[in-house]
Amino acid sequence: MRIMTSRRVAIVLFNLGGPDSPKAVRPFLFNLFNDKAIVSLPQPLRFVLAQLISRTREKSAKANYAHMGGGSPILPETEKQARALETAMAERVSNVSFRCFPAMRYWRPFVKDAAKAAEAWGATDAILLPLYPQFSSTTTASSLRAWARASRLPCSTMCCYPVGAAFAQAHADAILEAWRKGGSPPRPRVLFSAHGLPRRVIQRGDPYQWQVEQTAAAVRGLLPAAWDHAICYQSRVGPLKWIGPATADELRRAGRDGAGVIVSPIAFVSEHIETLVELDIEYAQLARELALPFYLRAPALGSAPRFIDALGDLVERALAAPGKVCSENGARLCPGELGLCAQEGRRQG
Repeated sequence: MRIMTSRRVAIVLFNLGGPDSPKAVRPFLFNLFNDKAIVSLPQPLRFVLAQLISRTREKSAKANYAHMGGGSPILPETEKQARALETAMAERVSNVSFRCFPAMRYWRPFVKDAAKAAEAWGATDAILLPLYPQFSSTTTASSLRAWARASRLPCSTMCCYPVGAAFAQAHADAILEAWRKGGSPPRPRVLFSAHGLPRRVIQRGDPYQWQVEQTAAAVRGLLPAAWDHAICYQSRVGPLKWIGPATADELRRAGRDGAGVIVSPIAFVSEHIETLVELDIEYAQLARELALPFYLRAPALGSAPRFIDALGDLVERALAAPGKVCSENGARLCPGELGLCAQEGRRQG
């Protein structure tokens, strides 16, 4: 028998967001580059630079979003994940009401919109669940700061989940599915492609690259032992030195080696411009130019049941740690030298 309760938990799903129409492209870009987590210049210099970048990149960005019907699919994807997670939590926990609220950092619904919606629903507390599996000061930390400004709800925070068993298996399933649909070609090389960051961000102690490496290792252990693999980074912009190797360079290396590849978007859980345009159009064209034996792309996790199970595990972990910031196992995952870890200052264990 279901126990009735007045507890209503808002699950806040943080993500980057994306323009929902061509008119939204320029303000989306401005919001992105006006975030001090992305561009560390002081104001008003950051404002001026964001205006400049959003103007100069608007035309090319619109052309890319035109491939997706003029806007990003990231919000519809997140809403599907939200509904699936609500269903899963209703089955898992019988004495709490749950509702998921997408909270986008750079376009609607903004974090402040999600906070207002959660309050209007009557939330008694919140679980902050970023759809960034690997923690970074440029993504998760920025969203958490925005939430702190927008809401006073008691909350538990899931900071990262780079190596959870269900999460890793969901990625492995997606890779194997792409391989089978591609005809099960022999000796594939799996390219774990993640969004890049400037080197200076990592040098300040950001754990993102280390966590990406942990994810890749966890997924690699679930794939056939004979397969080759590499970690690489995409979406580089600007003149700064970025972490590498670049995904394009790994494709060129595959071309020299005569290797076919399966590209896995290891840091993305939703299809959006980096997967549907950069991977599926730009890098696919490069693969054809390089005459790779094959170029396959594993889908983003989306609302795959195993990924929703992974998110459900995280929600239950957060429920058991009210008011805390915790990783997927409740302990600090990052090495001590990574000072921008969300759990800096906490002891392991």
